[in-house]
Amino acid sequence: MATDRTAAVTWKGSLMEGAGTIHEAGSGAFGPLDVSWASRAEDANGKTSPEELIAAAHAACFAMALSHGLAQAGTPAEQLDTSATVTFQPGVGITRVALTVRGSVPGLDEAGFVAQAAGAKDGCPVSKALAAVPEITLDAALA
Repeated sequence: MATDRTAAVTWKGSLMEGAGTIHEAGSGAFGPLDVSWASRAEDANGKTSPEELIAAAHAACFAMALSHGLAQAGTPAEQLDTSATVTFQPGVGITRVALTVRGSVPGLDEAGFVAQAAGAKDGCPVSKALAAVPEITLDAALA
């Protein structure tokens, strides 16, 4: 079954001097979150950016895909610590995503873990949605 997820933003003013608020997430799980050009291209100053939200989505999606793949292979993870860093270049866009994962997976060696992580990177829906990003890297190791 397909699912839809929503968020609503109000932006006031020009790009450079204006600001916005992500004021509604359909799930109610977060918000309000303030956004601005400065938080996107300079210093966050307690505000978020689209790229920070993409990083959170990518890290979560990748961890879920890896967890599923490991369980399907008969080596479920005890814990996966995952992060994503999204690089934004003003005037260019998102130029890089760097995924990092450290896992505790009983019964799996380093090579097996790295292979599973590579498959999860390629197969997770957010990775697929970000296919236009020039570089998506992966640093995977057992903890």
